[in-house]
This record gives sequence, C-alpha cells and structure tokens, in this order.
Amino acid sequence: MTRIVIIGGGPGGYEAALVAAQLGADVTVIERDGPGGACVLTDCVPSKTLIATSTRMAVMSESAGLGLRFSGGPDGIVGGLEVDMANVNKRVKDLARAQSFDVAERLAYEEVKIVRGEARLVEPHVVAVGERRIRADIVLIATGATPRVLPGAEPDGERILNWRQLYDLPELPEELIVVGSGVTGAELAGAYLSLGSKVTLVSSRDRILPTEDADAASVLQEVFLRRGMNVMSRSRAAGVERSGNGVIVTLEDGGKVEGTHCLMTVGMVPNTTGIGLEEVGVACDKRGFVEVDKVSRTSVPHIYASGDCTGVLMLASVAGMQGRIAMWHALGEAVQPLKLGWVASNIFTDPEVASVGVTQQMVDSGDVNARTVMLPLFTNARAKMQGFEDGFVKLFCRPSTGIVLGGVIVAPRASELILGVSIAVQQHLTVDQVAHTFAVYPSLSGSITEATRRLMSEHAY
Repeated sequence: MTRIVIIGGGPGGYEAALVAAQLGADVTVIERDGPGGACVLTDCVPSKTLIATSTRMAVMSESAGLGLRFSGGPDGIVGGLEVDMANVNKRVKDLARAQSFDVAERLAYEEVKIVRGEARLVEPHVVAVGERRIRADIVLIATGATPRVLPGAEPDGERILNWRQLYDLPELPEELIVVGSGVTGAELAGAYLSLGSKVTLVSSRDRILPTEDADAASVLQEVFLRRGMNVMSRSRAAGVERSGNGVIVTLEDGGKVEGTHCLMTVGMVPNTTGIGLEEVGVACDKRGFVEVDKVSRTSVPHIYASGDCTGVLMLASVAGMQGRIAMWHALGEAVQPLKLGWVASNIFTDPEVASVGVTQQMVDSGDVNARTVMLPLFTNARAKMQGFEDGFVKLFCRPSTGIVLGGVIVAPRASELILGVSIAVQQHLTVDQVAHTFAVYPSLSGSITEATRRLMSEHAY
C-alpha cells in the first residue's frame, strides 16, 4: 500500500487526502491548527461569513428604494439597525469551527489519519512531527501562506490588525483604515463599510483591484465612493503606529491618516521556511514559493506541492485541484494538467466580481483576438425588480468561430452566475450554442444569453 504524508490540512491537503484514500493509499495528514487549515479557521470561511452578514446589512439599508419602511429608528432603516459585533464574530468563529469539524469527519470516514503538530522533512522519505518519524512513499507539501508584515506596521492584535485578528474585536471599528486595495483589502473594506464603520482605503495604485478587470474595478470603486468610503489612490503606507485609543498611518509622501483601527492587507508570504525543503532538494523561487509543474510535482520526483505555498493563484478551488491532480498523478491515474485559463475566480464584494478565461487586458494588448460585448446590469429586468443598478456582464469570443473565451460578471451573487460562462469556456461552446440555451425569465443569468445573442447578431462570425 502506498504511504502518503500530506503536510497541511487546508483545501490543498484535505482534498488530496480524500482522493488518495479513495484510491487505496495509506494517508496521513499533518496539520498544525486543525482540519481545514487556515482557509477554514481564519481566512476564507470566516471572511466570507462576515461578508455575508455585511451584504445582508447593505440590502436592508437600501430597501427604502423598494418602498419598504422601517419603524425601528428615526432615520428609517439605517437608523434602526445596530451591529452586535461580538455576536457577529461569535457566529463567524462558530461556523469556522463547525466547518473544520465537518472536514475532520469526512477525513475520518475515509480512514485518513490526522496528526496535530509541526511537520518537517528530515529525509526525502521521512517526515518528523516532534520526536515522531513518519515514512512516506509520496509527500505533498500544502503548508499555505501567512499575511505579510510591513516593517514599521507590525500587527498587535488590538488596533493594528491582519485579517486573521479581526474576529476577536469586541466592537465594530469606528474608523477603520485598510492598507492595501487588492482582493482582501477591497472585500473587507466593503464589508466593514456596510456594517457601519467609517472606512478609509489606502491604495498604492491608481484604482482599487489593480490586477483585475478595469471596468469591474471602476464600478466597484464608484459604489464604494457613493456609500461613503474614502479611497486614497496613489498613496503608499510607510508605517503604522498606536496613538492613544487609535492609530496613525504615515504615508511615503509624509501625509498621515488617523483612525481607531488599521487593517493590513499587503499580501502573503509562503509557509516554506524551516520545514526541511532545502535540505531534501525541493526548489523554491526567490520569494519562497515552492516551484511546481502542471501536475504539482516539485524538483524532487516523489514530493508534490499544492495551494498557497506554490503561489499559483491563491484560491481555495485551485489549491484543491492542485492537490487532487497531485494524487492522481502520483498514484498512476489518468490526469489532466492544471489549466489556469479554466479557473473561475470571485471577489466577494458587494456587488461581487467574477471572471474566467481571457481578460480585457489580453484583448487590449493584442495577445488574444476576440470580439467583446458588455451589457450593463441595469438593463436586466430582474435587476430592475430587485433594485440592482451597478454591474455588467462582459463576454469574449473568437471572431472566426464564436467560441466563448472568457467573461467578467459584476453583480450580486456573481459567484453563482459565472458557472455558465466557465462551462462554456471549458467545453469550447460557441456563442450560438449558449444563445440557444434557455434562461429563466426574469433572471440575472438571462444577461449571459443576451450577451451571446448580441455577439452572434452583428457581423456574424
């Protein structure tokens, strides 16, 4: 029986463990914090739970436009709503623990052994956990990553925070400064804004979400500004310090921003130091990420890696797929290499931003020849009924064949809507085929089929 040791119990680890166990391997997962890893316990699951609460708050706050009146306070809906932050955070942490328990039960059902502790490769085929030594035919590194610390802005867990420390706050931050305008910064800035914090977002770039679709980022930034967020573009933080019951963020140009709390969202560093990778010959890049190929192999033939420690699209879905691919390959099953062009991603802001396949930047640069259509969401009947005005559906297709190459959706629950576009991309469907697919009327997904009809109607391919 093949002995497999997986270092890390997040999606890149436990998804791999399930595949390996189902294929008859003897599987051991070593996890420091608990089943599900940081993704379940401190990162993805808690943040999306918090965001779900904030989105509900935003919907209630904007219900007056639908003709609803709330008598709970003198200012209507907003005045009548209060956030019990301690209870919100309790729910967030309870749900994370429950999800971790579900992962543990699933692994136990498949007879996967779970060892709690810090792991280290002491020999190419031996993993140490304390004094214990575990022999392995195959090793999978799935150790994840940790929030990057900006020198001069070290989190203290009280006023200067990383996102893993947010859920211990007893009260809603009154004036929150978010440093970093990438995905995590935008998501949490929007969430706390909806919950009632006064939010300042410090962005070193011209706009928020600098690596995402520019049209989508512009829509989201307009929404943030309209809701009262202070977005400071082209402003790079140089340091953060405590000041009484608040914080002061110093910018590189000498400017200062004051608030009650500061949230640092300035990227991730891989958890790859001190675990024996160099000693056994596993190659890492200059940033410390484990180098892998399309089937998750490292530079050592029997050692694989998956998830955030590889730096390959830091998404739970990608981590899980990398782990599954690793086990299929290691155990001799048929496997298809990871194709990043098929990866659907979502930013859990309000509205959400989902994308898959070819990007606008690839089209604009001439790297991809594509026809494009973009339909504003306010033309959609269901969106009108629900009072949604911000967002759009954008699709790309090949000019000659009409094959769908990718798309971007900015809308409530865009994470659910993008599946149809993902299927079209992965299965090489044409806009004609999608256009002839029934969509419910009225529905937000109807904008996807409408976009394909637009693409096939003018200048037929």
